[in-house]
Amino acid sequence: MAQSSGYPEHPWTDADVARHWDSVASIYVDANSGVSDTHDQRFVWSMPELQLFPGCRVLNISSRDCGAHSFLLRTCSSLNVTHAEISSGLISVARKIHPDAQICKIEQYDKLPFDSGSFDRILTLETLEHAASPLGFLKELYRVSVPGGRMVLSCPPASCEWSYRFYTAVFGGHGEGPHRFPKSSEVKSWLAATGWKLLKHEGTMLIPCGPRCVRQLGEKVLKYFSCPWLTELGIRQFFVCVRQ
Repeated sequence: MAQSSGYPEHPWTDADVARHWDSVASIYVDANSGVSDTHDQRFVWSMPELQLFPGCRVLNISSRDCGAHSFLLRTCSSLNVTHAEISSGLISVARKIHPDAQICKIEQYDKLPFDSGSFDRILTLETLEHAASPLGFLKELYRVSVPGGRMVLSCPPASCEWSYRFYTAVFGGHGEGPHRFPKSSEVKSWLAATGWKLLKHEGTMLIPCGPRCVRQLGEKVLKYFSCPWLTELGIRQFFVCVRQ
């Protein structure tokens, strides 16, 4: 049974999620290196949307191998960044790559070890779909954000489930472990239910692999037509929000 948060929950626990990422921690970096452009697109897209400023207190959750660390500091060098990760194995990997990073081990997504109003900005990429209690997770992010705080969130949409299974079966990789990819409409309802005001939603990565020119063409198609059903086919959906 998933831990009780008072919100609808998935049939796994956050501890199950941690065990998965612990089990693949040793191959995580190598598995992503073969698709680095697709993997790093989340960081490139997010940096301008965060609207960082000197002295900004940033929470990056889940931080995995701290891949966002260099992107954050290149965007604004004088940040106070806290990386939060549920997997001890990935924390060990991250500390070898980024010994200067401040990393906090968390046990549950819906019970974060931070005081209310601790962060000006929140970056949470490909995490919501893993949280045993997604609404509980979003509510916690709301609690630890300051009023007017900005959050950039990404997750794959429900339409990606079969393509993910095909890719994993054919190419392997680190897998996703316990997860459920939500519809974008579902994410929007969760954000509204937990107090977040949605500023922007954008589907990206219509063509996640292949030559760069083909991938760029996919992004142009998404921007040009921007109809809901086509947007939902992008494998990475971004949501920019503000704490009301």
